Amino acid sequence: MGQLKRFFIGSPLRTRQIAHEKLPKWKALAIFSSDALSSVAYATEEILLVLALIGFGAFAYSLPIAIAILVLLTVVTLSYRQIVHAFPSGGGAYIVAREHVNTPASLVAGAALMIDYVLTVAVSISSGVAALLSAFPSLLPWRVELAVFLVMLLMILNLRGIRESATVFAFPTYLFILSILLMIAVGWIQIWKEGWHGYHAQGAAPAADMWTWAGMLLLFRAFASGCSALTGVEAISNGVPAFRSPAPRNAAITMTWMSLLLGMMFFGITLLAYAFGIAPKEHETVVSQIAEHVFGRGPLYYVIQVATTLILFLAANTSFTGFPQLTSIIAQDRFLPRKLTMRGDRLVFSNGIALLSVLSILLILVFHGDTHALIPLYAVGVFLSFTIAQWGMMKALLREKKKGIARIAVIGFGTLITGLVTVITIVSKFTEGAWMVTVAIPVVVWMFYVIRNHYSEIAKELRLDLHFQPQQVKTKVIIPISGISKVVAQSISYAKGISDDIVAVTVDFDDEHAGQMREKWEKWNPNVPLIILRSPYRTVIAPLLKYIDTLEKEKEENEFITVLVPQFIVRKWWHALLHNQTAFLLKAALIYRKDVVVSTIPFHLHE
Repeated sequence: MGQLKRFFIGSPLRTRQIAHEKLPKWKALAIFSSDALSSVAYATEEILLVLALIGFGAFAYSLPIAIAILVLLTVVTLSYRQIVHAFPSGGGAYIVAREHVNTPASLVAGAALMIDYVLTVAVSISSGVAALLSAFPSLLPWRVELAVFLVMLLMILNLRGIRESATVFAFPTYLFILSILLMIAVGWIQIWKEGWHGYHAQGAAPAADMWTWAGMLLLFRAFASGCSALTGVEAISNGVPAFRSPAPRNAAITMTWMSLLLGMMFFGITLLAYAFGIAPKEHETVVSQIAEHVFGRGPLYYVIQVATTLILFLAANTSFTGFPQLTSIIAQDRFLPRKLTMRGDRLVFSNGIALLSVLSILLILVFHGDTHALIPLYAVGVFLSFTIAQWGMMKALLREKKKGIARIAVIGFGTLITGLVTVITIVSKFTEGAWMVTVAIPVVVWMFYVIRNHYSEIAKELRLDLHFQPQQVKTKVIIPISGISKVVAQSISYAKGISDDIVAVTVDFDDEHAGQMREKWEKWNPNVPLIILRSPYRTVIAPLLKYIDTLEKEKEENEFITVLVPQFIVRKWWHALLHNQTAFLLKAALIYRKDVVVSTIPFHLHE
């Protein structure tokens, strides 16, 4: 198993090598921005899917909706640049809320971010598979299996370490950026030469249809769906420690690059979709239709499809960087299991990576890898964490003696807008699945408190009064045996070193064998009494436990019972399959007894 682990993950790294795992800006853009950049592959399509419920004429509203989303992106970016400088240790919304709001708010932000990261993996992988299926429809029956395989592949790559995975992921990210920008540029040239021939010619939907409650609700739903383009913007603020020094400055610059690229690609795709009259199709993405319109089904079309598949695949990697970092910080505050704070062989939070993989695969299996079924769950946690983070930053700025009015205004406006988007998303998508996240966030927060209370109770019970001095206690040693052998002899020798009260216990199924065992024991005479327990139902564990129960009732207050389990250790793993596992079962049965100590006496075989 060790050799297999080395093959997939690589050799262990020394703790001091963590400084060499820091990322330059161009690699960090690939790692932390792939989620945000990849959203352009489905954000426009999600807007059009909602507008299609009104009618094709409503597609004209995709442009003002896209502009509103760009304004929101600008405000969120300016806010999070300030968070990056104020909290260089990472943690994003969770840390901001913990320091400047209160613990419950920080836990809500942490729960929302954790759920968002899991959804990011599921949505990104499912969208990547959808892009692949657009080019290769014959793979449609294997949609779920492909998605699960890609999650497992990502897990292995991330377990190999941040720097190594960043090098692998950088090239597909830049291939996607260049190919999409090329498609937009060529598409705009075509529009300039050929003129507009999209649905704008038919005019927008009649005002009577749009300004009713139903029409407004659908417009809000379209806006909320398009806001999925902003998912992943916060990832850089969560992972500032991964940047090279000066980390806050490099992280802020990378965030600016990411937002500029995201805005250009998102608006460009939305504009081309409207100009070319693109409508959503069941088994072909909007980006695929635009690419086919611009380049035909030639080499560049397939480059874009492959690049889109890769970026959506890599978008999930943002979560594999952010989720383990976030859970390690929450675990340090004792709201999650402590093992999430431990770095693995390759200096990454291996347990967090494994946990994210398992949760994402479960989500993909439950929703059968359907992107449109997962999207409604997606934006609630993102914008809730945006709102809490900006609320915390605004409170921090208001406490400062030198108040920057412009900074407060930007963050205050951002808090208001993202708060409204959160409400809109919950209301407009509640019946589509947003209710699941709305329920899941309080459940996760409740789980946080349960874990914290557990750790607090254990700490209280284990707290030692320094005036207390350890006292010597007595112990009665029980050695379960099945016969007389070198293993038993070694166990008795050890037992005599820790106690004078020793007894060997064996379980027999018939009187004849029991008599032979007693006769052989008396002949050997190790100066230890032998107790023979009868088992009419041919079980070994039950009679032993019943005997130990009897001793527990008879023992003194400061006396322990030590069960020494003799066990021979075979040289090859498959040899263990040839022997029973009574020792293991006995230890498992006794480990939860209050005053019973269970110990294994190993005897290593040469053959």
